[in-house]
Amino acid sequence: MPDIRRTTGSTALVLNQTFEPLCVVSVRRAAILLLAGKAVCVADGDGLLHSARQELPVPLVIRLSRYVRVPYRTHVGLSRRAIFARDGGRCAYCRGPAETIDHVLPRSRGGGHSWENVVAACARCNHSKGDRTPAELGWRLHAKPAAPKGMAWRVLGHRTPDPRWAYWLDLAEAA
Repeated sequence: MPDIRRTTGSTALVLNQTFEPLCVVSVRRAAILLLAGKAVCVADGDGLLHSARQELPVPLVIRLSRYVRVPYRTHVGLSRRAIFARDGGRCAYCRGPAETIDHVLPRSRGGGHSWENVVAACARCNHSKGDRTPAELGWRLHAKPAAPKGMAWRVLGHRTPDPRWAYWLDLAEAA
């Protein structure tokens, strides 16, 4: 097995046999798939993995040798980190640095915990807003909250994509 200690933080994009993005795996998992003949390397990353008998370029993008049928996920999971990623780490009310999340229609008033009702907010705005709606305070949202769309969000979630994956993820669609 190649020595991968120096590349433990690296990841590789996995494509289905049809070049459809499936997921992101560690370089270790990608190397195992390549060595087992279950995948082929589409694009090399930086560096080499070494073993006693062979060298293997660090995989950046791999493609599975066989087609894998994966149920189509139509939604992106809601998480605190994903909300910050969607909103760019900025408060939805004042555009300052966000530290908390806020329910636009407070949960105590029947607001749900969904993409359309949750925004990133700074502590000051969140505390000032309290149990009221933005309309009651005369505030407005800089952008209407919505669930993220695009292949990059379905495959990566809140993770920042490697810019070298842009061709396979169609990152223009995610922007």
